[in-house]
Amino acid sequence: MEQLPMIRPGDPAPNFSLKDHDDKTFDLREQTGKRVLLSFHPLAWTAFCASQMKSLEENRDILTSLNTTAVGISVDSVPCKKAWEQELKITETPLLCDFWPHGAVASAYGIFRSANGFSERANVIVDESQRVRFVKVYPVHSVPDINEVIEFLRQQNLA
Repeated sequence: MEQLPMIRPGDPAPNFSLKDHDDKTFDLREQTGKRVLLSFHPLAWTAFCASQMKSLEENRDILTSLNTTAVGISVDSVPCKKAWEQELKITETPLLCDFWPHGAVASAYGIFRSANGFSERANVIVDESQRVRFVKVYPVHSVPDINEVIEFLRQQNLA
């Protein structure tokens, strides 16, 4: 799989369809009219990734009030994500499986770490017109600051 350059603000968001932890299909194009926070994390069952996904769940109401749907994305399979969702008690945030072709969505966004077999830890905000508005890659052993994302979304509401 060819690694593309990392997506940048202003770029059109590559469309994708992925299964979530409940085996439901999430299609990015079907989200036109609202913003989407694509929260990429390397792998399920790690402490940093768990904290990252819990922060999406805990801030769901704020994100929804900002016309934003948040999803977690990693290369894990549906059964893996289902067990993890139950362990974390995530009930509202879709945990998407970029499992097969392995890391295809992360690759399309230019954030797949082929040497490791997983994505960067990154947040990407796609606007209502399917354009990328925010991209930030974080250290793998960290938890992205959800307040940074919320503040960015609030500023976009004022623009």
